[in-house]
Amino acid sequence: MNIVIKKTPLSQIDCPVVLAFLFEDAAGPEGAAAVIDSECRGMVKRVLDRGDFKGTLNETLLLFTETMIPAPRVLLVGMGKKEDFTRDRLRAVFAGAARAVRGFRIREFAASLDLGTSALSPAELAESAIEGTLLGLYRYTAHKTQNDKERTDIERLVIVDDKSRSLKDIRDSIGRAEIISRAVLLVRDLVSAPGNELTPQALAAAAEGVARHRAIKLTVLDEKRMKRLGMHALLGVAGGSTNAPRLIVMEYRGGKQKDRPIVLVGKGITFDSGGIDIKPPADMDEMKDDMAGGAAVIGIIQAAADLKLPANIVGIVPAAENLPDGRAYRPGDILRSLSGKTIEIKNTDAEGRLILADALTYSLRYDPVAVIDMATLTGACVVALGRDVTGMLGNDESLKQLIRGAADRTGEAVWELPLREEYRELIKSDVADLKNSGGREAGAISAALFLSSFVEDRPWVHLDIAGPAFLKKDRTYTPKGASGVGVRLITQFLIDHTRKSNESRS
Repeated sequence: MNIVIKKTPLSQIDCPVVLAFLFEDAAGPEGAAAVIDSECRGMVKRVLDRGDFKGTLNETLLLFTETMIPAPRVLLVGMGKKEDFTRDRLRAVFAGAARAVRGFRIREFAASLDLGTSALSPAELAESAIEGTLLGLYRYTAHKTQNDKERTDIERLVIVDDKSRSLKDIRDSIGRAEIISRAVLLVRDLVSAPGNELTPQALAAAAEGVARHRAIKLTVLDEKRMKRLGMHALLGVAGGSTNAPRLIVMEYRGGKQKDRPIVLVGKGITFDSGGIDIKPPADMDEMKDDMAGGAAVIGIIQAAADLKLPANIVGIVPAAENLPDGRAYRPGDILRSLSGKTIEIKNTDAEGRLILADALTYSLRYDPVAVIDMATLTGACVVALGRDVTGMLGNDESLKQLIRGAADRTGEAVWELPLREEYRELIKSDVADLKNSGGREAGAISAALFLSSFVEDRPWVHLDIAGPAFLKKDRTYTPKGASGVGVRLITQFLIDHTRKSNESRS
């Protein structure tokens, strides 16, 4: 999509359709909508007075201007109540409006940043508008062979700001929104891809595509190298598949050479049948999403490189397929991890924490200043927090606080669960150092405690994205299916963490 910024008033833009935003509880049109109304001889006000349009959230109504302004159409867009207006609300509104325009088979629209009343700066408004538009218009069409020629896509968006003296901040914020949104869309494509295509090797190839032409060093460890290192937890999970595992390592060095990196670790199970403890067939097709954490890490590294963040960031993705066959690992097996700790297998469907254990241990060789892992780890977290919220557990309050702030800014909700040491008893084994499942009680917490055993004393946060990674129904600017959750959250965290680190030095 081509995004253009203009200082020309919205009422003078020659475009197939312009958007007029209206609050539900306003006395009448405000901001650019009021100017449109004036130029169109009170057309908008008459519609409001007749009760044909109320301004409720994402309500739309298409009007024809009859040459009163250059644009032949005005799309009225409801903003809901003014008191409920937030950046996330604006993302939702632009997403709904963009889909409505696309539904009219129109390929271009224009919108003003003058909403009449807003506590947000023009740059913040622009960033949210672009995020909502790009994310809300997403469709996974890689395997659609019919009606390709009839499919309408939005090709051009004109953002109008005729109030600001300088458009530099707006251009910068739009550029940032485009970069981060592209990373989210990449992750959605990866998570949406079927398991017969997106194998561990294919995920490594996707990482190679991201690293190519960017300041990213890529290292991919194959089975032989993992065996030499002693990554038998990861290899144990991969044993039942003919698709060989990979450990994907992406290094972005945007900071000073001496700066210790932040390491991101993402679970990359490209398909999870449950292994010998096979899952029930209902919804097993969705288990192609079990690499959503790994895909998010790849997307975040792409965004960091494109944003040229002044930080050193390492992304590690253990990639494997969990299938049952004669070579698959079994309940009762004992695996020796890269750390040297031994793990009793109680359930082969608790595989994510096993591959993460070796990846987290591997991360320590980078002497990280912080470690964050992301994983579709437990159904228990979905039961506790539902489909909209990421579970957060960790050992460092400052990291958790920065992630909470990033969640508020991006609208990607997180909720902290307690990392209670008393529950460590749940993962103690009679025959090994640990067992990989502590049972149903406190399942999300015991899984996080298992992971904590492999980060030593490093500042660490675990994000369980099992709920929001793959949605059952549409959510405002996130169509159902793969959400790309974590990319905007952690990219914002990295921006904030870098800013805080630089401030502490000065």
